Amino acid sequence: MAQAIVSLGEHEDRVLTIIKGKYGLKNKSDAVNFVIDRFEEQLLEPQLRPEYTDKLKKIERQKGIKFSSIEELRRKIEDA
Repeated sequence: MAQAIVSLGEHEDRVLTIIKGKYGLKNKSDAVNFVIDRFEEQLLEPQLRPEYTDKLKKIERQKGIKFSSIEELRRKIEDA
């Protein structure tokens, strides 16, 4: 585990204290880890382009092909 000495302003220290109390965390280190975990997804997850989400929605609306057996599926794939 990495350790760091962090200088916080008075406001930031109060915010961590509030988070620590609100979520029942043991110390401010846990509060910092909580904040990082909470916002990690929002900051690191890439946003999908609107064109791509539209394309995905169109694909989801398409009806599938039903096969009665594996052999029928294999024939369809081989003929493609």
